[in-house]
Amino acid sequence: MKSNIIDIDVVVTHRTEKAVLVHTGDKENSVWLPLSQIDVEYSRFGGTSNVSLPEWLALEKGLT
Repeated sequence: MKSNIIDIDVVVTHRTEKAVLVHTGDKENSVWLPLSQIDVEYSRFGGTSNVSLPEWLALEKGLT
């Protein structure tokens, strides 16, 4: 079964070698996303970045 890939605008607040910490506007609801499961297009000027990830992961993390 192939996962549907979705795009979400997020703010990246921290990055490690294996994951990024993101939120969609409420910093208190930040979640870690594994870099092995996502593709991040970082904003050149900071602020909002775009994350492409499987729909199941977005639902599991409460991003949709």
